[in-house]
Amino acid sequence: MTQSAIWSPERTVEIIAAHAHREGPLLPILHDIQGAFGHVPHDAVSIIAGALNLSRAEVHGVISFYHDFHAAPAEGRVIKLCRAEACQARGVEALAAAVEGRIALEPVYCLGLCASGPAAMIDGRLVARLTAERLIQLAEA
Repeated sequence: MTQSAIWSPERTVEIIAAHAHREGPLLPILHDIQGAFGHVPHDAVSIIAGALNLSRAEVHGVISFYHDFHAAPAEGRVIKLCRAEACQARGVEALAAAVEGRIALEPVYCLGLCASGPAAMIDGRLVARLTAERLIQLAEA
């Protein structure tokens, strides 16, 4: 996630306009809004819905369905830790238990690094072959 900025309706409209030409622009719009503001603000939902001729409920449904979207800013840094079968076989559960309470972890299911797990995504960067010590070091960097 990029550094969060204060939400602005003008910036939201700019993001929507940048994707207006696309077929099915909702997901790219939500990703860009979350990237710009660190979350999808409640006030942005009605602007998005109006621009795309959707109901607020439809936009909210997409936001609440996908784990990547957040309606409020995260408290501190969140590390996305792969919990898929390959990473489980490589010890991700023990890794998660070792760092519990020290790092905020968000489960994801497959980052595509199955041969080199346990894997995580930190600030959009994939990291593999994690140990508890390395994960804590990367999270605190």
